[in-house]
Amino acid sequence: MHPCRVLFICTGNSARSILSEATLNHLGKGRFEAFSAGSQPTGRVNPYALDELASAGISCENLSSKSWDQFVGEGAPPLDMVITVCDSAANEPCPVLFGNFVRTHWGLHDPAAVKGNPIAISAAFQHAHALITYRLMALLQLPVETMTPEALKWALDGIGAISDDDDSEDVA
Repeated sequence: MHPCRVLFICTGNSARSILSEATLNHLGKGRFEAFSAGSQPTGRVNPYALDELASAGISCENLSSKSWDQFVGEGAPPLDMVITVCDSAANEPCPVLFGNFVRTHWGLHDPAAVKGNPIAISAAFQHAHALITYRLMALLQLPVETMTPEALKWALDGIGAISDDDDSEDVA
């Protein structure tokens, strides 16, 4: 079986989806192949996301802010899962992508939206990355290769219910 291919989508594809892509590629090397994209990509990866990944020892090579157009139509890599990471609590629109894959939503406050001094912004990225890593560790525990799409959807929805609401206001 090919590696399980996962696409993380948010609006700008500069922070949350980038952190998710790089971290899953790092933790799930060989078993998972992660990508990221945005419905309205900013065209650049947030430097705080790159700093956070580097401090965690995760490669930043080949990361870019790109449109989800690369993942639809002819020549697009086949996907097994699409995970949106936008923050519906902030009324941020979540992109919708159609195809034959399991879809779920792992809402996450946008660390790129945090204003303030560099320490507060960096702390927001650390917090977001910690939650992403926690969720991805839960994903890695799943026997995705043998799960039915229905069982996988149920498990992924459960992982997405792991919230960052507990202390997210303290970060800003």
